[in-house]
Amino acid sequence: MAKHPEKPIVHYGVPEWTNNNEKLSATAVIERYISNIIRQESRSLRNETTCKTDWDESDTSRMLRDRIWEVTRCKDLLVTCAQKVDDEIEALTLNKTRTEETLAATAVPHEVTTESLTLREGRRGFELVNDPVEKELKKEVYVIEKVQKLLQQHIDQAFEQLVILQKLRQQLTADIQNKMETLGIDNTCLELTITSPQISLKPNPTRIPAGTCTPHDWIQFTQLNLARAREAMQTSEQMREDMSLSRVNLQNELKNQQRATEFALRKRNHDEQQACRELEWQLKNTEDEIAAMESDIFNLDADLQAKTAPLKLAHTRLENRTARPGMDLCRDEAQRCLVDEVNQLQATIAFMKEKLAEAQHSLQRLKFHHNQLMQDHSRKRDALALEQRCINIRERLIPILYSDETPVPLLLLTSSSGRSTAHLERQ
Repeated sequence: MAKHPEKPIVHYGVPEWTNNNEKLSATAVIERYISNIIRQESRSLRNETTCKTDWDESDTSRMLRDRIWEVTRCKDLLVTCAQKVDDEIEALTLNKTRTEETLAATAVPHEVTTESLTLREGRRGFELVNDPVEKELKKEVYVIEKVQKLLQQHIDQAFEQLVILQKLRQQLTADIQNKMETLGIDNTCLELTITSPQISLKPNPTRIPAGTCTPHDWIQFTQLNLARAREAMQTSEQMREDMSLSRVNLQNELKNQQRATEFALRKRNHDEQQACRELEWQLKNTEDEIAAMESDIFNLDADLQAKTAPLKLAHTRLENRTARPGMDLCRDEAQRCLVDEVNQLQATIAFMKEKLAEAQHSLQRLKFHHNQLMQDHSRKRDALALEQRCINIRERLIPILYSDETPVPLLLLTSSSGRSTAHLERQ
């Protein structure tokens, strides 16, 4: 049987075998090097992204805590303001009730005075004269009707103010409820972690919901609610003071009318004494203020002189830092802080100089007004002596004007500074 010729097998030489081995080794080294670089980059990327994710989550949690604190602070302010509004509503309601009672109490004096006038119309002949008694009775009717009208106006104004306060209270309540709901949501968000079962991917979570406002608008809305409530409470407080003052003035005015001319003279004496005591109190306070102002001017001038050394220090530091070489001559934070310090010190010195001049001018005005008070006090003491002489003369002519056995309770008259007669007399 014939044999087929065998295909010749390629044989490589020793150099080719060696080159192939070296090529495989070199390729393996290169591939391991590339693989090592990729592994290191992967590890670095993992570490970097893990740290970035953790820091982002930490920053977000911190911002949530800050936001919760801010919302809590605003809520506390609103709660405090709402409580004050409630107190003011209660106080105004009580004052309104007292004013209504005072208004109702004027019906009897009005009826008695009108009846007295009617009875006096029964006089005949020359007895039917327009004497001072009738004149005073008619004046008393006029005073009572004027006071009734004024008290009714106060009652109407108090009712309108109560409506305003109730409306503002509802607005504060709504704002408080919104912030409580917000705190609940933010606290829930703060408690969530990556292991919480409630978390999931949401469609378009970065959208801006309708009705979203800026932080400036948010804080401005709360501040506006607080400002409106405070303004309304100030108005209500002033209204209560006016109502109380009106009630006191009513009692004093009616009592003065009943005392007529004799009481008018004694009231004038009282007013002079009140004015003298007020002036004495003002003189003492003015003298104390002058002494305090002179001391403050001395201290302010000393502080102004003391600001020169910090300014020199800041100037020297700035000047020395101009010698920094090359790229080190940069506007760094230290440079900015030094510039701000110089500007602040210069502004402080200018403001202190202005305040010093203002204080000196105020001191001169105080001294000038003190001299005016002294002159006016001297004139009032002379007038008071004349008033007292008039009262002594009238006591001889009319020893007893009224024989009331029941003493009439006195209402303490207060000066413009809020100091009562009793307080001045104790001095």
